[in-house]
Amino acid sequence: MKTYKIPESVLVVIYTSERDVLLIERADNPGFWQSVTGSRATQEETLVETAIREVGEETGIRVIPALSGSALPDNVILQENLHDWHMTNRYEIYPAWRHRFAPGVTMNTEHVFGLCVPKDIPVRLEPREHLQYAWLDWLDAADRCFSASNAEAILQLSQRG
Repeated sequence: MKTYKIPESVLVVIYTSERDVLLIERADNPGFWQSVTGSRATQEETLVETAIREVGEETGIRVIPALSGSALPDNVILQENLHDWHMTNRYEIYPAWRHRFAPGVTMNTEHVFGLCVPKDIPVRLEPREHLQYAWLDWLDAADRCFSASNAEAILQLSQRG
């Protein structure tokens, strides 16, 4: 039995306090730059859990709850830096990717999160998913995104910090 993707996803804008934004280039569509995105793995997985999982899978950045008295490894960021921006986008799934969803599913609901990280945090891409990454000024990052909802989320940084 084929397992289909759930048509509910997260978009996580990873940025620094200077409003530099991390973009990653899709391996299955070279030239398509985006923030971290991904669908819920199960109906039981919360959106925060989805965001944490996708950030880890796509960038190697681990988001964890607060620790007391411990120094953090260089690729770890505390969960207090992950914020639900309470923005939701609903969009048509590209025809080329619809085979991943149940027959008849054409729309996806995307929930937007922001994750503030230090500029020097190491990024380790999953090579099957992404070719390269770039840190860009937030306006340049918005211009480079292939997705209008991703660009609009990045532009929200002017109001968020």
